[in-house]
Amino acid sequence: MFSWAFKMRSCVMYYDQALERGSCEPPNLLSTCRTESPKGGDIPLQRMANTSKGKVCVTGASGFVASWLVKRLLESGYHVLGTVRDPGNQKKVAHLWNLAGAKEGLELVRADLLEEGSFDDAVMACEGVFHTASPIITNADSKEEMLDSAINGTLNVLRSCKKNPFLKRVVLTSSSSTVRLRDEAEFPPNVLLDETSWSSVEFCESIQIWYAVAKILAEKSAWEFAKENNIDLVAVLPTFVIGPNLSPVLGPTASDVLGLFKGETEKFTIFGRMGYVHIDDVASCHILVYETADAKGRYICNSAVLDSNELVALLAKRFPSFPIPKSLPNIYGEQTYGYNTSKIRKLGLEFRGVEEMFDDSVESLKAHGYLREGAA
Repeated sequence: MFSWAFKMRSCVMYYDQALERGSCEPPNLLSTCRTESPKGGDIPLQRMANTSKGKVCVTGASGFVASWLVKRLLESGYHVLGTVRDPGNQKKVAHLWNLAGAKEGLELVRADLLEEGSFDDAVMACEGVFHTASPIITNADSKEEMLDSAINGTLNVLRSCKKNPFLKRVVLTSSSSTVRLRDEAEFPPNVLLDETSWSSVEFCESIQIWYAVAKILAEKSAWEFAKENNIDLVAVLPTFVIGPNLSPVLGPTASDVLGLFKGETEKFTIFGRMGYVHIDDVASCHILVYETADAKGRYICNSAVLDSNELVALLAKRFPSFPIPKSLPNIYGEQTYGYNTSKIRKLGLEFRGVEEMFDDSVESLKAHGYLREGAA
């Protein structure tokens, strides 16, 4: 016990001294570690201005959810080390450098989900990790490649986390698709799904929802790895995330919303009954479960559940100048499930309403030039 404590204390002293010198290469603790400047080009990773809440890593920092998480972490006093595939791609990362506090408190480093060890340096420099990143999947990828990428991408990050003896907690961004997808015969009327619920892999495979299969298997693999390696893991399970894009580059979610406001109905017809949550609430949820010492397990993050007809009726009335249909084909029959969000509400999170999240989303799409009144 004494030798372990002495070794850890020595590592900390060496690490602090190395950082003061502008080096990130203490033996067996950090290898080459470099960051990206706002104008592009690598610079040595150095200690930034002290922040009150320490340094945390956000994987996939340029993504929809991750960008909002970075924004709120910076505003809360954290130093954020974000990982991206290419820190020099200004089209993808410029919006992060424009965030308040980014100049003083943000670093971006290269990391690849599918490259084992790629996250070692980033994770070793931090005391908390928010794993939001997902591997890029193309239509050319086989089912096996997609599932392997999702599972190994998550495990690669956790393997890096295992190497940091000072890591406090890992917050994993999972999905409500890990909870709600089962044969309808398994759902009693008006069931409220909670964190103990799991989607059926067999059911998802039978209807070829490979995204959900990947999320289920990745999260279950994460829980198994965390248990075996004594990692403090908490998972956030957002429903369909709606709200303003910080980046001018639209991801799949914002593209689906844009399509609906242009009169394209296929996606939301297929979605059927869905939960919806504001992007800012999702970011707040991540920070809340990270900061709450006794937070544990899974947390469903959801504001409201609507079927597609309820949603388009609300939106058509609220946004009459857009070609939103007043109804959609009902291809699933009656669905009455909801979500029990009492677990996260007990920690103090309050959710914005559906109207506000779509108001904010529309204003963002207008600001980025994707949408204008009355234009299909």
